[in-house]
Amino acid sequence: MARKIIIDTDPGQDDALAILLALASPELEVVGITAVAGNVPLALTEKNARKICELAGKPETKVYAGASRPLMRKLVTAEHVHGRTGLDGPDLPEPEMPLQPQHAVDFIVETILREEAGSITLCPIGPLTNIALALIRAPEIAPRIREIVLMGGGFFEGGNITPAAEFNIYVDPEAAKVVFASGIPIVVMPLDVTHRALTKADRIDCFRAMGTRAGDACVALLEFFERFDEEKYGSDGGPLHDPNVIAYLLKPELYSGRYCNVEIETQSELTLGMTVIDWWGVTDRPKNALVMRDVDHDGFFELLAERIGRL
Repeated sequence: MARKIIIDTDPGQDDALAILLALASPELEVVGITAVAGNVPLALTEKNARKICELAGKPETKVYAGASRPLMRKLVTAEHVHGRTGLDGPDLPEPEMPLQPQHAVDFIVETILREEAGSITLCPIGPLTNIALALIRAPEIAPRIREIVLMGGGFFEGGNITPAAEFNIYVDPEAAKVVFASGIPIVVMPLDVTHRALTKADRIDCFRAMGTRAGDACVALLEFFERFDEEKYGSDGGPLHDPNVIAYLLKPELYSGRYCNVEIETQSELTLGMTVIDWWGVTDRPKNALVMRDVDHDGFFELLAERIGRL
């Protein structure tokens, strides 16, 4: 039986590849995709999610619009990384599939209450606003969620939007605090993992060789996306963040990490949005997340190319 997931996303080129990977994998049933403001405003993220579903040949996928701003702060976006549309690179047509009329938070709550307890995995790959709002509105859903597998935070790598904070957590640290305090089993894909998964030229060539619409779109997405991080880090290729969440569900053996306590900084101007990860167990705070530290990056890209090659 396929594992039921809800992808909460703010596409984003790397979000796009995560969605493609999920939709190409029969082990996963994408019950719905919920859009949140993050990399670009909500009006673009919900549209981008639908563009990617159509690119995958899955227009029947349900897409819901959620929060247009963080819980307590002004929205910070990342057009400097993702471009004006959030999906700069390929020329993707305007979506024909409809946006669902239901609010994303209502969809999350109602789905978790309707489905068998322990059957839904949440996959947030953007700011955690929608997930936090669902938990605040209906705290009874927490014990019914199988797992939250998210991309966010960093420890040894620090941050990518500030010296201390990773973008997804920084945009809505109060939401992240709610999620990490929820008691739900959490798996974290931090920058420490994603910075090991670099879009080197030979890896992009694998998509180029597919000769498919999806493969060509991935080439354009990755070549646009990597330019910012290559200049920033001086690396051969840019880190590919969000698909690690989906890859973990498909092949957890690609990853290694440890259970830690993770707290979110919401007060300091200097370290706002920092994921304070007690990697070495120097406090007695309870362990609340499985934090990944390493990835078999060759295996990750082989899985990504093999699955997207099916579309």
